[in-house]
Amino acid sequence: MTPYALPLAASGLASGLKIDWAKMPTYNTIMSVAAGAGLLLVVALGRQLLTRSRSTPPDGWALAFAALGFTLLFTGLHMTLTWPLAGQGFPFDNIIFGEPALAFGVFLLAAAFYLWKRGDDLLSEDGVERTGRVALPISLYVFGMGLACFGIAAAGWKYTLFAAPPEEPISGEFANYPWLEASFMSALYVLVGIGALLFPFALRRPRTWLSPAIGVVWGLAGLAFLLFGGLNYFTHIGLVVNTM
Repeated sequence: MTPYALPLAASGLASGLKIDWAKMPTYNTIMSVAAGAGLLLVVALGRQLLTRSRSTPPDGWALAFAALGFTLLFTGLHMTLTWPLAGQGFPFDNIIFGEPALAFGVFLLAAAFYLWKRGDDLLSEDGVERTGRVALPISLYVFGMGLACFGIAAAGWKYTLFAAPPEEPISGEFANYPWLEASFMSALYVLVGIGALLFPFALRRPRTWLSPAIGVVWGLAGLAFLLFGGLNYFTHIGLVVNTM
């Protein structure tokens, strides 16, 4: 998935593609890895709380969320405020990648701060219910970003925004089928969006089917973002080499 070459690939201009990388910064590689790890850790923490497990102490979760939150906050903030990030255009990438990363980074940092200050409360008898009440106000923001994820997915399908050019290794093999990668990435945003829309309701009723449903959709999306981000370290380096 290479955001800045997508319109070129879609328009048939990708043959012999040359990119001025000094004007085309791209780091959705680390953003994808951090977002995937963050989703997986949120699911793991939720499972630990609901099963009253003490396998990982609260300060361990706080450190993990803080590390991922800072990564997403700074990369997402830079991408969101630099309009557009790429000197050769494509401002929609700021919306697709920058803004969700920024929001998720803020969520993770807020969770890290709470776990650092009040983490022991989570393991008390009514810790899950109490934490649910604490998180209810911010759940409105989560719900709104869930709607945003559906909007991003719809735009990805309609405009095939996630297709890779032929010069990109592996992903470029499917350059003639732009709908394939567009469908894959849009489906991931749909999964994240489903979990975000269910989140406020799960906080009110944490021990119902809502929590496992969120765990499934966020777990699948998190694993895919983590693996795909790791793969992109190879594909993006290959794209840079092939288009210099």
